[in-house]
Amino acid sequence: MALNLPSPAQVKPLFFSDTLNSNTSTKLSGSFVFKKKELETTVKRRVICSAQSPPSAWPGTAIPEPSDFKTWDGPKPITVLGSTGSIGTQTLNIVAEFSDRFKIVGLAAGSNVTLLADQVKTFKPQVVALRDESRIDELKEALADLDHKPEILVGEQGVVEVAGHPDAATVVTGIVGCAGLKPTVAAIQAGKDIALANKETMIAGAPFILPLAHKHNIKFLPADSEHSAIFQCIQGLPIGALRKIQLTASGGAFREWPVEKMKDIKVSDALKHPIWTLGRKITVDSATLFNKGLEVIEAHYLFGAEYDDIEIVIHPQSIIHSMIETQDSSVIAQLGIPDMRLPLLYTLSWPERIYCSEITYPRLDLTKYGKLTFEAPNTAKFPSVNLCYAAGRAGGTMTGVLSAANEKAVELFVEEKISYLDIFKVVELTCDEHQKELVAFPSLEEIVHYDQWARQYAAGLQKALSF
Repeated sequence: MALNLPSPAQVKPLFFSDTLNSNTSTKLSGSFVFKKKELETTVKRRVICSAQSPPSAWPGTAIPEPSDFKTWDGPKPITVLGSTGSIGTQTLNIVAEFSDRFKIVGLAAGSNVTLLADQVKTFKPQVVALRDESRIDELKEALADLDHKPEILVGEQGVVEVAGHPDAATVVTGIVGCAGLKPTVAAIQAGKDIALANKETMIAGAPFILPLAHKHNIKFLPADSEHSAIFQCIQGLPIGALRKIQLTASGGAFREWPVEKMKDIKVSDALKHPIWTLGRKITVDSATLFNKGLEVIEAHYLFGAEYDDIEIVIHPQSIIHSMIETQDSSVIAQLGIPDMRLPLLYTLSWPERIYCSEITYPRLDLTKYGKLTFEAPNTAKFPSVNLCYAAGRAGGTMTGVLSAANEKAVELFVEEKISYLDIFKVVELTCDEHQKELVAFPSLEEIVHYDQWARQYAAGLQKALSF
């Protein structure tokens, strides 16, 4: 697809505080205007911009059915997609610690043959897949001495087959990006509950995947700390009791920086997270607050809350992982030390809870923190917040385009090809261009197509931006 890029003179300067104000209309740089209470739509060619959403994964409550309290002949069988990544390795650490409760039946990885081979030797899965076909002989050689060799599959189709393996009860979706969509679809079609660690499943794929999940009666169990917190807070809530969701955020590396200094931000500055130890991409997303805006979209699809009823609250201590407000104005929060293993463990054990040793899972002692503080996000410093709300209200393929454009922009920033402020410009301009072809109810193929289109378009904008 040819790119129609703006000239450098046409690229709008930041900040967007005039047009992206949370108390007024939210306007992308094209012809769409997204208002806070009502959505104005423009139709161009196949453009359909609708406030309609697919059925949520958890409509404001989580009430286990009798069939959710399952028992197995031995430990619960788990498959891990993206086993050599951060989510995958943490999941396997949990399985190793609670080997009486969980076992691994399938593993899928990208290209890290050495680590995957070690995982196979430790956990003895029935089947294993390697996406990188060029390294399959290397994997076979590494496993040649095993007495009980797993079935070895290769390529994207191999990962899909692992996802749908009949013996698994829950599939942990730790593959990053839209590459995780097809395996997730395969797991849903096979009737597997999803331990959801792949953001694109909801942010890009929800219009297609949520109806499919309802058709196959599977559960989405969120592994992200904020969405896990909301999920824990709505346990047993009466239907219609949820009034508001409050997503907490650390505020990232630049919470206390003055606006005038933002133009001077370097990559090294953005990679210094004040609380969490994270990968490079998510650390930059925390610094721009795109991570929180994307989590707003994910919360909308997971729990059915309208965008007007989802708020972001800056909470620098990261002890309260998120909160809900009920209809009678009561606020319920989930607290814990910043440890990604806790929400991962809950995705595997739900609806039960497993006793954890204080040695490996330190208990929260609030007296050590002294005080917990809260503040509203500064949308003048972080226009990402209102961009995400605008994209969420547009719905359809717009949210996936926003996520893909942000991922490409972060990549360009980390490679020092664009500036920190250019991240916001790239995302806004890509979303603006996509208004011409927005699809409200996309197929899986359309979701993947526009993910790739957004990355290409965002990459091309580099030439139009002044660094």
